Amino acid sequence: TVSSTNLLLRERATAGAPQGCTILANAQTRGRGRIGRSFYSPSDTGIYLSLLLRPKTYTPEQAVKLTTMAAVAGCEAIEKVSGRQAQIKWVNDIFMDGKKVCGILTEASFGLESGHLDYAVLGVGFNAYAPEGGFPEDIENIAGSVFLTPQNDGKNHLAAEFLNRFMTYYTQIQDNSYTQKYRERSFVLGKKIKVLSPQGAVLATALDVDDQCRLVVRYEDGSTQALSSGEISVRLY
Repeated sequence: TVSSTNLLLRERATAGAPQGCTILANAQTRGRGRIGRSFYSPSDTGIYLSLLLRPKTYTPEQAVKLTTMAAVAGCEAIEKVSGRQAQIKWVNDIFMDGKKVCGILTEASFGLESGHLDYAVLGVGFNAYAPEGGFPEDIENIAGSVFLTPQNDGKNHLAAEFLNRFMTYYTQIQDNSYTQKYRERSFVLGKKIKVLSPQGAVLATALDVDDQCRLVVRYEDGSTQALSSGEISVRLY
């Protein structure tokens, strides 16, 4: 049990830990989600891991590619070990049968002079199994699990599949095949969404994911915009 795998790995990163260093936990007491939210991390039923990356000459705009790669690798790993289909809600959530089974949080440190990443911590949380007694009331209608029945070494197989698949995409960064795989698994494309920002919610239609992994949307006035993950959240309606 740890406070947060992302927090612990950031401490190791600043102390000079090498790329590839990974922390996996059986439970988190302060699991972190996007935009300051908490991530439900009960013991025994989930996989909570953080992976340290030190990409060369990555800009803030390119950092979203890490989340995109992770989402594709997560879907492929889930499908491999469970035999069930997984889909992506842009930019960082994986769903099965309409329920969220995985969340991704990429946190980065940038050099003030270079403007490039010093390092990135890729945090991934899988709901491998439903907790005994079910999920808490506030998420019981949206949370699901990868496995519906007990599996022999299921959590280890899922973690290994994810890490192997992600690192394959990451080390072959010039190969953009993950972008098309992301599009194929996205269930928001063509849907009406709400673009949520500090200024409020705006209705739009999700059109595409571009080669920079931004979500292209068309607003009701006909204008279009390519959104980066740090700017917005999307909600189907």
